[in-house]
Amino acid sequence: MIHRSNATREARGRCRMGIDIGGTFTDFVLLDGQGGLRFGKVLTTPEDPLRAVVAGRRALLSTDKSAEDDIEHVVHGTTLITNAVIERKGARTALLTTQGFEDLLEIGREQRYDLYDLQMRFPEPLVRRRLRIGVDERTDHTGAILTHVDADQVTRLARDLEQQGVESVAICFLHAWQNPENERRTAEAVRQTAPGIEVTTSAEVLPEIREYERVSTTVLNAYVRPLAKQYLGRLRDGIADAGATGADVHVMTSSGHLMTIAEAERSPVRLIESGPAGGCLAAVYHAREMGLSELLAFDMGGTTAKACLIHDERPFTTNEFEVARAVLGKKGSGIPLRIPAIDLIEIGSGGGSIAEGDQLGLLRVGPTSAGADPGPACYGLGGTKPTVTDANLVLGYLGADSFLGGEMTLDVGRAQTAMQSTAETLGLGLVETAVGIHRIVNENMANAARIHVFEKGKDPRNYPLFAFGGAGPIHAYEVARLLGAPTFIVPRGAGVTAALGFLSSPIASDLVRTYLTPIELADWARIAALFAEMESEARTRLTAAGVAAGDMKMERAVDMRYVGQGFEVTVPLSSGAFDASRAPSMVQAFYNVDRERYGQSTRDQPLEAVSWRVRARGSEPRVELDEVLAGDDAGVAMTGQRPVYFAITGDFLDTPVY
Repeated sequence: MIHRSNATREARGRCRMGIDIGGTFTDFVLLDGQGGLRFGKVLTTPEDPLRAVVAGRRALLSTDKSAEDDIEHVVHGTTLITNAVIERKGARTALLTTQGFEDLLEIGREQRYDLYDLQMRFPEPLVRRRLRIGVDERTDHTGAILTHVDADQVTRLARDLEQQGVESVAICFLHAWQNPENERRTAEAVRQTAPGIEVTTSAEVLPEIREYERVSTTVLNAYVRPLAKQYLGRLRDGIADAGATGADVHVMTSSGHLMTIAEAERSPVRLIESGPAGGCLAAVYHAREMGLSELLAFDMGGTTAKACLIHDERPFTTNEFEVARAVLGKKGSGIPLRIPAIDLIEIGSGGGSIAEGDQLGLLRVGPTSAGADPGPACYGLGGTKPTVTDANLVLGYLGADSFLGGEMTLDVGRAQTAMQSTAETLGLGLVETAVGIHRIVNENMANAARIHVFEKGKDPRNYPLFAFGGAGPIHAYEVARLLGAPTFIVPRGAGVTAALGFLSSPIASDLVRTYLTPIELADWARIAALFAEMESEARTRLTAAGVAAGDMKMERAVDMRYVGQGFEVTVPLSSGAFDASRAPSMVQAFYNVDRERYGQSTRDQPLEAVSWRVRARGSEPRVELDEVLAGDDAGVAMTGQRPVYFAITGDFLDTPVY
């Protein structure tokens, strides 16, 4: 599907393109300097995602060959990294860790995410047991090296791993966040002995306390690094070969900021939630344009649905989340990652989610998805099982002749045939089954979104629902009604909103260092040195990405908690010098954040700081989208009528379509 603006080349100026690869569709947005907009959407090609990128870009530019020369910036988001983990398609990976800690990936936190589930499952470790190898080394909790790495031992291990076909190695030693010297020496020995093996150290990925989270994050980065390097290299070369030789290419991170291709190749773990993050940024942009500071972003695509709370014009963020959960919606059942990210929650199924009767004769929707291949039955690409999209087509919520702007025709007959088999299994009529699928999806998403909002200490009745993604607008009214939301908003170009959000994000870099200390005993000189070190490294990264020194902004934060607690909250810090005079303002800032998050704060308990953070970012790109926000006259916008099912009447009514 291609939507074109009327901007001429002379008025257009330099162009920027956003590309979002989803599980079912790949989305494109082309924005010129005058606010002219074009967007497109093609089916994702799971076996080779770049095929869809090339095809979609070619279609988007088909009417103006010169536009390729005008593209100065390309921003890309992808589900490739997430899918590689879920589908176990990453590299053959080994883990070198401190001797005696080889089983940390399986021991984990030694917690049960469901006390009463006797069949409780966890994801299989990304590294097989025989490739988790202990190294004779030891650094204590102060950073003092008690046992230095034996280079000869590492050399022998590297040769053995090379012979076993290992493609990537994760190195994570005990207390390396205090002193990474042993990790650096080991990495150097592996690279010299086996230069064909990718090497990831925890000091590069996560120099932070908490052993299980650190090793899990390091292993995941190593697992996807060869795949990411190959893919991102092909993306960069493909864009250049297509004619956009002068374009800067950046990748969206889970935190909603951009990074260079080179940095993404080193730390692909930061791309896990890159696509959904773009949608949250688009919600923030539209909220500002409409004068709103609060929104609940609701993104429903072909594979999953996600939600994110926007508060005070900023999305909630987190420093820890999970991927590849063994049980959908069960916190603790996935692989933990400790990286900065927009706080998203997977709240349900997507348009391609398959509906079927379970062993009890009840209707169940998802989590299995038809994806892009073969896709829903109505796509006519070989799918035979009923999906949410098939149900929406049967109910008239989708137009058979207007899908993807009329470029793809949906087959109502195939959808009805697929739905009929499930209807017979359940003993229901065809329409009843379609209504049941639609209602179950809405109820599941509303329940999950409600819990997500409550966990932030907020009331969903105060947050308008901002619905986007290919399937989001179809379900927006019912989800908003179930949440008690005051209204719901659907932007023009809702199906490509995430790609649009990419273009509003600045280049940024996140760094963290752990220094655990009670506030009253803090070594302020050490804290100042930590910030100076991180800010210097951040400036180097931004300079390499082409950000001018005058455009760089530094944001500081600290993870704080009550003494004795196991987890922290992140507290923003104001700029300025760090000395003992900072303590009272830090304590008050912690109380403010703690009260907002949990509804109360305890002021007679001692506090401690755990980790110190710096986010360095460039200027936010200017985005002018008047064409997207402007409304058409109703008479002009109306395209016809079709029968649509309304639950309030229990029947189909001829309904205007706009």
